[in-house]
Amino acid sequence: MAEDADVLEIWVNPSCSKCRTATAALDEAGIAYVQRRYLDEPPTPDELEDLLRRLRLEPWDIARPGEARAAGVDLPRDAEHRGAWIAAMVAHPEMIQRPIVTATDGTAVVARDAGTLGDVVTAERSAHERRQAR
Repeated sequence: MAEDADVLEIWVNPSCSKCRTATAALDEAGIAYVQRRYLDEPPTPDELEDLLRRLRLEPWDIARPGEARAAGVDLPRDAEHRGAWIAAMVAHPEMIQRPIVTATDGTAVVARDAGTLGDVVTAERSAHERRQAR
């Protein structure tokens, strides 16, 4: 994940139209960000755990069902299999939903819809203004 907490990070697949829409919205809003091409640079188990903590979700909540099936992943969605989900997502990052935005306030969202993306832009603008006022 991005080292600098003052910079938003967005996990993208460049061929994904939702990812292109999200980065275009951030560009248009003038929000600085780091792009994480997570298919080229898969997350480590610790990074995925941190992301899930920030999202307040479980791994199966951010799994793309079609890609999971294609990867041969058919695991129960329960605490006992959580580690296996993490391992599968690290081994097959295409299973991870996209785009995922890790915000400067420590939160994260799956930003597939305009409303969520708009919330990210608003929050990041406010955070930037607060940092500038210091």
